[in-house]
Amino acid sequence: MILDLFQLDGRTALVTGGRRGLGRAIAVGLAEAGADIACVSKSGEATETRERVEAVGRRFLDLQVDLSNAADREGLISRVSDELGSIDILVNNAGGGGRGAPESFPLEIWRRQLEVHLTAAFDLSQQAVTSMLTRGRGKIINIGSVMTFQGGLDIPAYASAKHAIAGLTRALANSWAGRGINVNCICPGYFDTDLPAVLKEDPVRGPQILDRIPMGRWGQPEELAGLAVFLASDASNYMHGSIIPIDGGWLVG
Repeated sequence: MILDLFQLDGRTALVTGGRRGLGRAIAVGLAEAGADIACVSKSGEATETRERVEAVGRRFLDLQVDLSNAADREGLISRVSDELGSIDILVNNAGGGGRGAPESFPLEIWRRQLEVHLTAAFDLSQQAVTSMLTRGRGKIINIGSVMTFQGGLDIPAYASAKHAIAGLTRALANSWAGRGINVNCICPGYFDTDLPAVLKEDPVRGPQILDRIPMGRWGQPEELAGLAVFLASDASNYMHGSIIPIDGGWLVG
């Protein structure tokens, strides 16, 4: 049956940045499809994510890790595997913003954003794929943005990192597709979470963004979960290196 291909029973997923926003929606969606969840966040316990995951009968591991610090990332995949079993699904979602004119953009923020968005994604993919290659299967889902395709306004580090995550996705897919590992990238548009709230509420930028979205509204986090489940499941076994927008039509507007 076709729906059986979407089931994630018996699998373990690691979602970075899973405490809130799109990361939480992805984590909950994967749990509802049957996966146990490990959640990585920089600060604060992922209480709501835990409650929603455990409410559907799945196990949950909460890890507080600063992904901008290479030492903190060391052995992270092994820690998850020791608690929940080998990772079948890795979602590189963690990120962060920083806005400023390129001519004065602080290099410290530039380095941190590239470390979290790009270097940490590569590091964790390297760590996770060792076991995946041994088993001959695994799913890596990178989270890009519509800024993977655009330059944005005064977000030089974010736009550069999101362009780069598409290149990383394609590079890893080229190397690992023939060995049973699917690497793909989801590129969300403007979703109604607490992170871009300042944009949505801005009296100038808010209406400008809304007017640009053909669907006429911002996305809801739960609307991202189905695509994540698809890419994590056997239903997407022939997809490798795909860069997939989900944006209410933003990129075609």
